[in-house]
Order: sequence, then structure tokens, then C-alpha cells
Amino acid sequence: MHIRPEQPGDATAIHALTQLAFAGAAHSDGTEQDIIIRLRERGKLACSLVALQSNDIVGHIAFSPVTIDQDQDQDQSQANSHWYGLGPVSVTPALQGHGIGGALIMQGVNHLQTGLQAGGCVVLGDPAYYGKFGFAPSPVLTFPHAPAEYFMIRSFDGAIPTGIVHYDAAFGV
Repeated sequence: MHIRPEQPGDATAIHALTQLAFAGAAHSDGTEQDIIIRLRERGKLACSLVALQSNDIVGHIAFSPVTIDQDQDQDQSQANSHWYGLGPVSVTPALQGHGIGGALIMQGVNHLQTGLQAGGCVVLGDPAYYGKFGFAPSPVLTFPHAPAEYFMIRSFDGAIPTGIVHYDAAFGV
């Protein structure tokens, strides 16, 4: 398996993969592939990686900037730290559970830290899975549109802003 940044011409394969990966998932509303299209159109795909196996795209991960409405009392210097949202992450169903998603997460998070000098990353998902990558719920950085235990954060610099996270409008929330 090889991981590389999304390239021109990958969009159709990413769309099909994402649609297939989320088909029938209980937590899916079936719009994940459309979210990626809207992020791409809006110029908000800060990091888009694909996993290749025999030159076929078998995995994809997207990261996009999030905004944080901070408490008025907080030091506003933290307001300038860049935070990103992880997702969606997709893997061909036959290959799920073989480490492709984890490899995409680790490489993407590394790019956020080193390439984009991000302050941190948020994710909405399974705590047992994302906890393996250092994500944990936070009582001070929240997302009111989901149960608190499924919204997790990972700070890269130790600073955690206090406030409410907003995903890009491409997510429709």
C-alpha cells in the first residue's frame, strides 16, 4: 500500500469509494461523498490523501479547517491556532480492518502537525477507534450536534481552546 496526496483525476474514484464505504453504515446519512465534493469546490480540503493498492484507490481521508467560537474570557491568542476536522475517512469495504484507515489517519495527522502547523484536530466518530490515535472527548471544546462521547479532539501543542466547534458549511450542520 502507498499513500499520497489527492491528485487531479482522483475525484471520481474518491467519490465512488466513499459512497461504497458508507453504504449501509448505521451512522451514515449517505452524503459523505457529497461533502468531499463541496469541500473541494469551496477550496476547503486542507489535506486529502489516498491509499493505493496496485494503483487502485482503496482508501481516502479528508481534513478541513474548523472554526471555534471561543468564550469571551479566554486568551484570544489561542483563537489564531489552526484546528482541523478529520473526515470523512473511507476504505474499500473488503479491506476495512486491515490498517488502511489507521495509516491514512496517522499520515494525515502528521501532515497537519508538520506541514500545516495545526494547533489540533477534531473528529466525530467511534471513541474506541479514534482513541487509538490520541483523540479523546473534551469538556471545554465541544460540538453541540452530536453526543459528547463521539466528538473528540487531539491537541498538537498542548493548548485546548474553550468553545464550540463549527465545521465548514459543506457538512450542512
